[in-house]
Amino acid sequence: MHLKEKSYIGQIVKLHGYKGGVSLYMDVSNPKEYTSLKTVFIEIDGILTPFFVQNLKHKNKGFAALYFEGIQTEIEAKKLIKKKVYISSDELKEVDETRFLGHELIGYTVIDEVKGVVGKLVEVIEQKSNPLFVLEKNGNEILLPLFEGLLLGIDEKKKEMLVRAPEGLIDLYLQ
Repeated sequence: MHLKEKSYIGQIVKLHGYKGGVSLYMDVSNPKEYTSLKTVFIEIDGILTPFFVQNLKHKNKGFAALYFEGIQTEIEAKKLIKKKVYISSDELKEVDETRFLGHELIGYTVIDEVKGVVGKLVEVIEQKSNPLFVLEKNGNEILLPLFEGLLLGIDEKKKEMLVRAPEGLIDLYLQ
């Protein structure tokens, strides 16, 4: 399996119980949309290895208790801690335009329809009340609030996003 056919959804952060369970932090907009996952891929020594999901129970704040077929002990489960978890890209759930899978967009060039190239996306801060794009241009940090109508388009091949920033906002950061 190639990484380009997979999408990152989170990381195993700790053990859950003592019978082989792990706690998965799900770095997705709506973790409950992934309740029916049957297979995930875990990056072990640079190789994406399939694991079959036996049970997945959502906890709070994006965490889920996850049990795999064939992982029965704490010792086996410990080997998975701090490992990245992926799913097939075709299983990735659609998100609305103000909720992004930030890890998928990091590194994209952000282009404003009026100002042109604004910078590179270096982080997405996903706060429910005020999500933000964090851009970097020539050592300057630019915070761009996400709102309906901001995103005009994404070119995945060029790794570019076209946006309509609020009038005057970009100028505040680049003066």
